Amino acid sequence: MREYMKMKRPTSLSIHPHSRGYLPHFEGAEYQMITYRLNDALPREVITSLREIPEKKQRLEFENALDAGYGRCWLERPEIARLIVDNFRHFDSQRYELIAYVVMPNHTHVLIRIFDGMTLSSIVHGWKSYTAKKIASALRAAGEPPALPIWQPEYWDRYIRNESHFNAAISYIHNNPVKAGLVNHESDWQWSSAPGSAGGPPADNQR
Repeated sequence: MREYMKMKRPTSLSIHPHSRGYLPHFEGAEYQMITYRLNDALPREVITSLREIPEKKQRLEFENALDAGYGRCWLERPEIARLIVDNFRHFDSQRYELIAYVVMPNHTHVLIRIFDGMTLSSIVHGWKSYTAKKIASALRAAGEPPALPIWQPEYWDRYIRNESHFNAAISYIHNNPVKAGLVNHESDWQWSSAPGSAGGPPADNQR
């Protein structure tokens, strides 16, 4: 597993919060955990009820709702899950260091260390734009024209504060399929960087 390195950029001075919509985003952090989901992963009525929950509990409840498996769950299809993983790996060591990831049936989590000169928003836009086109094309070829957009426009990001937070983020990512009741052990989920899984740790992948 790739290890935490002492941050080059001081967190308190480098982070610049901004918002493109409902969710705030934080540019400038060196380590970021990102979550994004399919557009139908959370029904409107679920989102409405979740927004009535106290703000401190909302993130946890949103994540629990994602794990409930709403929507058509296109990401559980092997050819689409592989597309997402390959896309993460494509710019590993060029735009960012890929530390951990998991592709769930209707959403994905990824932890990266962003390289100097790159922005979180441009990285996420690249992931979503490329894969949206590929997913739509694959579904049309299968005779299932998708409702657009493929991805929900927003994403969640959480900047990593320290080594303890770094390790907790990796643990959460790798354990998500177990938490959601999809498998009994982290390594049983193929579309993950968990040690022992078919995906394998990013550092061990042949590029």
